[in-house]
Amino acid sequence: MSILINDLRRHNDLIQAELNAAVLRVATSGWYILGPEVERFEQEFAAYCGVSHCVAVANGTDALELALRALDVAADSEVITVANAGMYSTTAILASGAQPVFVDVDPQSLTMDPGALRAAIGPRTAAVIVTHLYGQMADLSELLAVTEAAGVPLIEDCAQAHGACRKNQRAGAWGALGCFSFYPTKNLGALGDAGAVTTKNPRLVTKLRQLRQYGWEQKYRATVTGGRNSRLDELQAAVLRVKLPHLDAWNQRRRTIAQTYAAQIQHPALRLPAFGNDSVTHLYVVRTPHRGALREYLENQGIASDIHYPIPDYRQPALQGRFSDLFLPQTEAAVAEVLTLPCFPEMTDHEITLISNAINLWKI
Repeated sequence: MSILINDLRRHNDLIQAELNAAVLRVATSGWYILGPEVERFEQEFAAYCGVSHCVAVANGTDALELALRALDVAADSEVITVANAGMYSTTAILASGAQPVFVDVDPQSLTMDPGALRAAIGPRTAAVIVTHLYGQMADLSELLAVTEAAGVPLIEDCAQAHGACRKNQRAGAWGALGCFSFYPTKNLGALGDAGAVTTKNPRLVTKLRQLRQYGWEQKYRATVTGGRNSRLDELQAAVLRVKLPHLDAWNQRRRTIAQTYAAQIQHPALRLPAFGNDSVTHLYVVRTPHRGALREYLENQGIASDIHYPIPDYRQPALQGRFSDLFLPQTEAAVAEVLTLPCFPEMTDHEITLISNAINLWKI
């Protein structure tokens, strides 16, 4: 492909000297796990998100599972989530021993529908995981009104929303816990797997720190069940510390790309995403009932595309038909139509125009 979905080589080339210095600093330090780089990144990322605490872990899925365990979600309880976000929250719910309850999404934002949540929440609900999808923040004011009235904690899945902000409050600072992935393609990405949990609750911080390291209260003394080895290494923390000061500028460039697409793409068979200033445009996702034909056409033009995500969680083969009777109309409609176009900060205006013009010339 001549235009990729995400070009990490270009992304990292612009700060290669800073990355090299960070890697060398760690390599010569003699300390590689849970050391000063992790501690400083936790402090810096917590301050960026506007919370008092950050606990760095091995990856974003661990962040979700450990958040559930920190909240003492019981094995026979239910956790409400959506089914159009790649099965990450569902994987964490199942790993914790709880049962996922899937609710439908808002047809515009494709994030959790507050009305659907209100109808589903009940006495067995132990937590709600809300995903900020494609960089667009969910309607947390409405969702929190539902969960707080029911006395149920809300976990934010912020893996696609680093730096997103609404009402002067960033993603990761609204719920009881905010869970982040720093997979390399994220808006804030490491050079491998990495994750974190943010919170304002010191009790949850203490438990999260134990859970990420075998449930230890002190070295070799495990007092918390559900612990594991989920530690962020010093190298990834150092890389993230280099990238964090650039995040706001990268997010603004993503917004500009989205605005340019919106101004240039004028094809009647495409539905463009609705987004506001609270979006950080992790992905630029259009909708069309002719997705297969468009994807093939773009490939022939040398333009990459992807589908985020093609299968509702409750239709995944691994669940072995447990939810065979479930049908969520907005979720089903979205997964049949969504198509991701290239969007990364280093894209040139020329590339955006090439993609837009190619789409406008597409014949159904």
